[in-house]
Amino acid sequence: MNSSLVGNQSGRPFCLLAISYLETINFCLLEVVIIVFLMVLIISGNIIVIFVFHCAPLLNHHTTSYFIQTMAYADLLVGVSCLVPSLSLLHYPIVLSESLVCQIFGYVVSVLKSVSMASLACISIDRYIAITKPLTYNTLVTPWRLRICILIIWLYSCLVFLPSFRWGKPGYHGDVFQWCASSWNTDPYFTLFIVVMLYAPAAFIVCFTYFNIFRICQQHTKEINERRVRFSSQDGEAGEAQPCPDKRYAMVLFRITSVFYILWLPYIIYFLLESSNVYSNRIASFLTTWLAISNSFCNCVIYSLSNSVFQKGLKRLSGAICASCARQRVAKDSSTSRSKRSSNGCHV
Repeated sequence: MNSSLVGNQSGRPFCLLAISYLETINFCLLEVVIIVFLMVLIISGNIIVIFVFHCAPLLNHHTTSYFIQTMAYADLLVGVSCLVPSLSLLHYPIVLSESLVCQIFGYVVSVLKSVSMASLACISIDRYIAITKPLTYNTLVTPWRLRICILIIWLYSCLVFLPSFRWGKPGYHGDVFQWCASSWNTDPYFTLFIVVMLYAPAAFIVCFTYFNIFRICQQHTKEINERRVRFSSQDGEAGEAQPCPDKRYAMVLFRITSVFYILWLPYIIYFLLESSNVYSNRIASFLTTWLAISNSFCNCVIYSLSNSVFQKGLKRLSGAICASCARQRVAKDSSTSRSKRSSNGCHV
């Protein structure tokens, strides 16, 4: 990235967007508002998802719940890691050097988002196996194999981005740190390495599996409806079209995957353009990165709006919280009334 992106003249702090800087508060207001807002949404949303999975045992009946929870924990860590740029923008003292903090933060965020991307690919493979091989699914997909798969996802993501400490920027373009914008450049060969090892395989797997899932579900629905119409015509009753139950759950996962890639597409395009020295812009750098990071909150919203079992678990969680609050209020009121009665008895 060009050094012209660094705007630290006249003693002002480095502001990537170069707007909304106020002399009175001495920090980059717009960057702080965007990052802190996303951080609060991501942390609160994913904590709710994790608690709901613990409160709704039916959600754990699906093997995909392993990967959904993995994504929730990864997204939660993304929100927690956003504390680093927030504290930097607010001029809190950082013990480590800015270059090392920048590299570690970029590496951690890239690894966590890689875990989410790989988990989405594994979810699509899981659903594909469930539909194409329903009789042998339970023997092929077992809890211990899922745990091994999740461990491989974490190890693979850590290894793929490990060369970023020597080869260049790992695709993170937030650049709230001045050293990131001026001295940490993207390398076209490392970009190609990431695309070949992560982005392209994940996108291909998702497209292939969901295309075949919906094709098979459509075929199954057609066959079921034909049989229903045939038997209902013999009985003299009108048959109703019934959708494939697997397709309904696949649609929820497909929405999560679609939103993920829609939010990440501008980021990936900018990543490729900057690595090829075709286009470089600090505002586009910031916005595409944090638009992609905002996906860590969108997963919670999509799952809560699309999954009825999740909604029941959310109601159960909110009911438990309200009940505990009510019990605490009753206990507080009773203790207050007892203390008043005892004080009145002393005066008599």
